[in-house]
Amino acid sequence: MGGGRIILRPPADDAGDPYLLGNTVLYGATGGELFCAGKAGERFAVRNSGASAVVEGVGEHAAEYMTGGTLVVLGPVGHNLGAGMTGGEVFVYDDGIGLPAMVNPELVDVHRLSGEHQLLAEQGLRLRGLIQQHVEYTGSPAARAILDDWHAALHRFWRVAPRADVARIENAHEGTVASRG
Repeated sequence: MGGGRIILRPPADDAGDPYLLGNTVLYGATGGELFCAGKAGERFAVRNSGASAVVEGVGEHAAEYMTGGTLVVLGPVGHNLGAGMTGGEVFVYDDGIGLPAMVNPELVDVHRLSGEHQLLAEQGLRLRGLIQQHVEYTGSPAARAILDDWHAALHRFWRVAPRADVARIENAHEGTVASRG
């Protein structure tokens, strides 16, 4: 995928928690947007280098070797999320504390979106915008519930990013704080 927008939603009479995307969707994507009011199979967005996507769950090995783009996962994830990731970011909604066990901490950093500094504000705005688009395009009840309780929901998100990227952002933030002091 190099551009455009894909929107997927379950049929109106679907009462389940559907998988609407198979395995390897967005493999090597360089641009565009995908909004899916359902789950994706394994190896979602492998080698993604520029697409943005919102889905409601992913299988194992999602965002593997990702080099760019933004993924938002509003549900469960499989093991090995972000393995070999060198760029981009993944936001995962998780009420609990299970997400860190799904990634290799030698390859990626996983942090809750918390605190009041500028970086959180920027991430929160970007994240909220993608979720609002998801609701607009798919009518997702799960995304609507998150937006309806946004203040609390924001702090239930994890940000997964390459270790080098996280270190660079933290160093830039510390430099900004130091220059104010």
